[in-house]
Amino acid sequence: MTTQDNPKLPAAPALLTTLEGEKHHETEASLLVTWDGDEDHQHPFNWPQARKWAITILLSNGGLVTLMSGAMLAPALHSIAHDLETDEEETQIFLSIFILAFAFGPMVLSPLAEVFGRRPVWLLGSCFYVLWNTVAGFSQTPGLMVASRVLSGIGASVEFAITQPVLSDCWVPAERGKSFSISTFIPLLGPAIGPIIGGVVTQTIGWRWTFWILSIYDGTLIIIGVVVLQETYEPILLAKKAAKLRETTGKSYHVDTESSTLTTKLSRSLSRPFRLLFTQPILQVVAIFLAYNFGILYIVLSTFANLWIERYGQSESQSGLHYIALVLGYTIAAQVGGKVMDRLWAYLKSKHGDNTAPEYRVPLMVPGAILIPLGLFIYGWTAERHHDYHWIVPDIGIGIFGCGIILNTQAMQAYVVEAYRKYVASAFAAAQFLRSVAGFAFPIFAPSMYRNIGYGWGNTILGLTFIAIGWPAPFLLWRYGAKLREMGKPQW
Repeated sequence: MTTQDNPKLPAAPALLTTLEGEKHHETEASLLVTWDGDEDHQHPFNWPQARKWAITILLSNGGLVTLMSGAMLAPALHSIAHDLETDEEETQIFLSIFILAFAFGPMVLSPLAEVFGRRPVWLLGSCFYVLWNTVAGFSQTPGLMVASRVLSGIGASVEFAITQPVLSDCWVPAERGKSFSISTFIPLLGPAIGPIIGGVVTQTIGWRWTFWILSIYDGTLIIIGVVVLQETYEPILLAKKAAKLRETTGKSYHVDTESSTLTTKLSRSLSRPFRLLFTQPILQVVAIFLAYNFGILYIVLSTFANLWIERYGQSESQSGLHYIALVLGYTIAAQVGGKVMDRLWAYLKSKHGDNTAPEYRVPLMVPGAILIPLGLFIYGWTAERHHDYHWIVPDIGIGIFGCGIILNTQAMQAYVVEAYRKYVASAFAAAQFLRSVAGFAFPIFAPSMYRNIGYGWGNTILGLTFIAIGWPAPFLLWRYGAKLREMGKPQW
């Protein structure tokens, strides 16, 4: 179950070993280009820490915008329903259809990032989001609102397609927990602080500004990205290096990926996420676990504001403040989880003679699997019997739940990175496909579920289902992960 971990440059098809240890081996026809050793300053692993952190924080803020866009409407749904003359279920579609786009966007954007590079795909996807998110704010009909939310969701999904692959390009495995603590934590603040801002904005200047504020913010990130975000994908960097050598020497320097035509690259890349999803059992297992996690999260996010408005008689802006409890849970989990992840990696690597395996990311799932149902039970039953408990108790439950979600998500995403370093962007797209479908579908039935059986029994069903699915997950991955990975061997 182990694979050798090179702390510097992991094997990749473009990193070609040259004959007799030389950097370039000249033949009559061509010269193959690789890195100038482990310390090559052009390789993203060896970039200055400041540059890597600037890129990490930039992309994390892009993820923040994406997830804020999904949750910021929650306190505004009543106002939107009134203005666009829709009922509760129809209005819920405006929130959840945005999440559905996350399923399909990365299935196209991730392969494009493996052909054209991370940077241009991120910039163009972000611009596409800004355009259609702005249009959503001007919507006067339900049809235009749905269409603009779908298209803006496809643009916003570039964050899911690009962020984790870029981090895997820049950070060595021993530092991955540290980078994940930021890259996972900042975006997941979006579902927490989005409703806070959304409630205040809706109550003061109107729900349309929830869209326009996000467009302004993401537009600012795009401008910063033009300067800060550099290409990180190794095959693209090596191709540029080969092109520069050809220009300066006149010799036929190249990398192996240049032998394929653009049409061949695109057809192979665009089908890769689907091939991975349908042929890799381990990705299918991870996708199911992530799907239920994300589905429960969006049930909670989409209904949490209504709890405080309907049962506690609070205003839209007051209801949004309770999402601070999620922020606290996220913060604790992200900071503690990132450090624990790196220490566990180092410990298990040392224990197994410097060999590593994706399974070394799995132990962090265990505390997350315990905290998620615990938080759901506390939140559900104290909300159900709200006359018997202080209002802070449901917030404590939601904070515990948020802590568990972060720990579980961090561990599973890190597992995918280690298992599919070769085509991590496509692997992430495949693993997140079902997650986004669940994030779309689960909130649709949430209002009727809580209305019919209450928060107590509703959350009990969610928690018990999670126990049935989520508790065996870490043991399954730890014990059988390597065998499941060996079962799927497609021609990527």
